Amino acid sequence: MVTVTFSPGPHLERFLASLALATERPVSVLLADNGSTDGTPQEALDRYPNVRFFDTGANLGYGTAINRAVRHLSQSGGVDDWVIVANPDVQWGPGSIDALLDAANRWPRAGALGPLIRDPDGSVYPSARHLPSLIRGGMHAVVGPFWKRNPWTAAYRQERIEPSERPVGWLSGSCLLVRRSAFEQVGGFDERYYMYMEDVDLGDRLGRAGWLSVYVPTAEVLHNKGHSTGRDPASYLAAHHKSTYMFLADRFSGWWLAPLRWTLRASLAVRSRLMVRNSRKRSLAEGRR
Repeated sequence: MVTVTFSPGPHLERFLASLALATERPVSVLLADNGSTDGTPQEALDRYPNVRFFDTGANLGYGTAINRAVRHLSQSGGVDDWVIVANPDVQWGPGSIDALLDAANRWPRAGALGPLIRDPDGSVYPSARHLPSLIRGGMHAVVGPFWKRNPWTAAYRQERIEPSERPVGWLSGSCLLVRRSAFEQVGGFDERYYMYMEDVDLGDRLGRAGWLSVYVPTAEVLHNKGHSTGRDPASYLAAHHKSTYMFLADRFSGWWLAPLRWTLRASLAVRSRLMVRNSRKRSLAEGRR
């Protein structure tokens, strides 16, 4: 298992403690640390003998840190073909890892498998989605923040589909079981993405290489996804829009599609400014209270 830490606070303790319920198998955890200053990764080493520390050297972003950690596993003699990639603010449900591994046996072409993810309020997060097409993904991006129940967002996020074990376009990178041979075949995460969209890109490239991304709702985890974005939501929103444009520009890269890319860039820039401004207004209002 690999997780990226950046001053994770009490989340890391819940992450590691809940592992005892998640599987009957032995688990080795590698903390790929992006420059923590709160001391919690080092403290975890004293309490959990199955945890190792890997200093990435800087705040490299999520995908790059994962890639370096997986390479470190290979160089240190790791031979397992399955690696769990997860955020440190995940809390494991009973039997969740065993359920993912059992599903992997049922899907020999699975390159990645992901659990059902619940938000802290107990609601199901739409972590298994279609790949964003120009219309479906574009309309979700443009109108989603202002019309929550629009049909394009619902279709893209597969919100109205009952949870079932099935192949999907992509899975949330907050918790993934990846086949190392498939992950290495496609080059891991694209390191141009500092954060956001690296999981969408990975699902797309796995699919192009003939691998499946499989949703396994019998495995459940809890994800406190506000842990990282809560520190500076405005900058994270801007990063999300930058990554979204990168993903779309890669998929519509022909010279004759330049007008489309200009339109996408302009539309996303406007959306980013509006959402960042609203986020800062909310932060100011909360500060006054």
